[in-house]
Amino acid sequence: MSDTTAIIIVAAGRGTRAGGGLPKQWRDLAGQPVLVRTLQALRAAAPGRCVLVVHPDDMPRARALHIADLTLVPGGASRAQSVRNALEALAQDPPARVLIHDGARPLVSVALVARVLAALEHSPGAAPALAVTDALWRGEAGRVRGTADRTGLFRAQTPQGFRFDAILAAHRSHGTEAADDVEIARAAGLDVAIVEGEDDNIKLTWAGDFARAEALLRNRDKDRPMDIRTGNGYDVHRFGEGEGCWLCGVLVPHTRGLQGHSDADVGMHALTDAIYGALAMGDIGQHFPPSDPQWKGAASHIFLRHAADLARDQGFTLTHADVTLICERPKIGPHAPAMRAALAQIMGLEVARVSVKATTSERLGFTGREEGIAALATATLVRA
Repeated sequence: MSDTTAIIIVAAGRGTRAGGGLPKQWRDLAGQPVLVRTLQALRAAAPGRCVLVVHPDDMPRARALHIADLTLVPGGASRAQSVRNALEALAQDPPARVLIHDGARPLVSVALVARVLAALEHSPGAAPALAVTDALWRGEAGRVRGTADRTGLFRAQTPQGFRFDAILAAHRSHGTEAADDVEIARAAGLDVAIVEGEDDNIKLTWAGDFARAEALLRNRDKDRPMDIRTGNGYDVHRFGEGEGCWLCGVLVPHTRGLQGHSDADVGMHALTDAIYGALAMGDIGQHFPPSDPQWKGAASHIFLRHAADLARDQGFTLTHADVTLICERPKIGPHAPAMRAALAQIMGLEVARVSVKATTSERLGFTGREEGIAALATATLVRA
């Protein structure tokens, strides 16, 4: 079991009470589907593997989102079965912890998720909640028929976090419907810590909830400072047999080729790592392990496009990319315009936002001896 946190987002319901002609998780919220906003919020708080549970009829719509590193799982007849399906999908390579979140809660904050994860250090389960502060009535036929004591009552929220092996065992032994995963955990004897929830972490249920959520988003965006990130990448590949080198997406004629597990495009590899670095999400080797034979000889545009898509999934705009190739030969200058165009097309940017340049090492070191090529890259991401 790896020491990681995985995310399950449950979005297999029909959610028709909110109106709008679509299940609520697929409706527009301030320019984006609710579910996309939920995914962005959770991944900003807890980057890692993500499993999205959707109704079987919604699978084509989910695939059309083109969200990187997302596993799609069909939902079951009940919420509990949907979560069980996702847990079983993760069980093939189990994480240490799992966060289970409602797809219709798009305003969850980084701070709330951090509180849940911190509580899991000392408890097998943790969930956010708000204490009930209003008076409680019992009603019938539009009339008050009694009152109820609110002492010790809480309004449950998600994400609900658990140690993975514990909640998987709890779901496997439960077998019936439950209000949420805390109920299933407690039925299995697990202790669940309560952490402070947030009023803004609303679950979209009724039509009026969308107007409230849009107002909250406007206020949040107004008060949130711009998030600007810069990442650096560095890569090296040695020369070997061949009649040309793939550099920044262009096959450059040369008396030798570059050696590597993939196509050895040293410039594109450095730029890909720069984007991953700006996201604080590892490097190429973590997303595309060289031990995996499917990436043998792979075209490097696969890696770069994945990194660029991942940045967009996290709500960032890639505003600038700069690559420096370090070699004596081949000469880069004549090919730089084509390289800029190739990189821009892969990342979905204007060519004016992509720079490719070259330098030598004055005949010093392995590049000076023409044993290989090195590359440096910088990427700038902005999230307003």
